[in-house]
Amino acid sequence: MAIVKLAQSDDDIRRCFPVMKALRPHLQDNEDLLERARRQMSESGWRLAYVEDDGQVVACAGFRVHEWLVSGKILYVDDLVSAQDQRSRGYGKALLDWLKSQAKSEGCTQLRLDSGTHRTQAHRFYFREGLVISSFHFETTL
Repeated sequence: MAIVKLAQSDDDIRRCFPVMKALRPHLQDNEDLLERARRQMSESGWRLAYVEDDGQVVACAGFRVHEWLVSGKILYVDDLVSAQDQRSRGYGKALLDWLKSQAKSEGCTQLRLDSGTHRTQAHRFYFREGLVISSFHFETTL
């Protein structure tokens, strides 16, 4: 049975590394993830949720709650990923449902996320789960 938990300890965060690495290949190792996670937690309130099944982390999501002039309080999902060999087993849905519930419980008006244009399988999942494309995200490297 899939259980969603918030990473509290350093070991919880480290256990998420193999799954997070699939989405964020620039992460070097579990200590790199731990260092970045703890910094983001202290600077911006970033949190890490994960799905555990049979003692194994199978999906995880980094998220934060903040307020925007355009929409009010939102839950923004920085990272949402399931282990490659665990996809299509309901773990991503369980995690997204948990994130939606978390957003409501924290008084958010929306859940938002960005997804790389090349991640077409993820897009199909998001559409199936009722998310819509509401804007374009522009960026430049400095």
